[in-house]
Amino acid sequence: MNDELRRSAAHILVADVESPELSEDAAHHVLRVLRVGDHEPVTVTDGHGRWRSCHIAAATVRAIGDVVVVERDHRPTTIAVAIPKHDRPEWLVQKATELGIGRIVFLHAERSVVRWDGDRAERHRTRLARVAAEALMQSRQVWLPEIVGPEPAADVLPGAVAAEPDGRPVTAADRVIAIGPEGGWTPEELALAQDRVALGDAVLRVETAALVACVEMRRLNH
Repeated sequence: MNDELRRSAAHILVADVESPELSEDAAHHVLRVLRVGDHEPVTVTDGHGRWRSCHIAAATVRAIGDVVVVERDHRPTTIAVAIPKHDRPEWLVQKATELGIGRIVFLHAERSVVRWDGDRAERHRTRLARVAAEALMQSRQVWLPEIVGPEPAADVLPGAVAAEPDGRPVTAADRVIAIGPEGGWTPEELALAQDRVALGDAVLRVETAALVACVEMRRLNH
């Protein structure tokens, strides 16, 4: 990681790194919660690979460095995951963002217990986008993951490998790993997948399996 990113007093998501401005929420967090003062160094990013050094000046950000463009150091990877229960989707998105996953697709599988429809789905996506933004700033990342869904698992599995205990090891060629619900994939769903991959010996929770998949793909693609 770049030393300026690591050492800045805050890392802030902004709409435009060319003319960075603090949103109301960002200003509250940086100035009130973190108590970053005038002339302290901060960095800003647009979440699309661009960032620059700035400092705080009279409750605003002033650019002091050139815009830096960071290309992804690997081809974007995707986890497709049946929606876990309770607040586990938020935890999953937070950790996957910290690990640098490129795309998170939430699924409705045949055995899914949790389903998001209509307005509920939109509310969840809005909340998860906020979680991803917070995780990006905390971990000093410059690429936000794309968060989509829920999508029918049957539409995603033909372009993915499905996580199953009897599967082969994950390889660098696996760009999309699909994690099924607590009840597992149905035989019909497994027949749609490109292949099966194993994520260890233990029986994992949905969100834990998703994070193992993130770690494996990151390890294999660096």
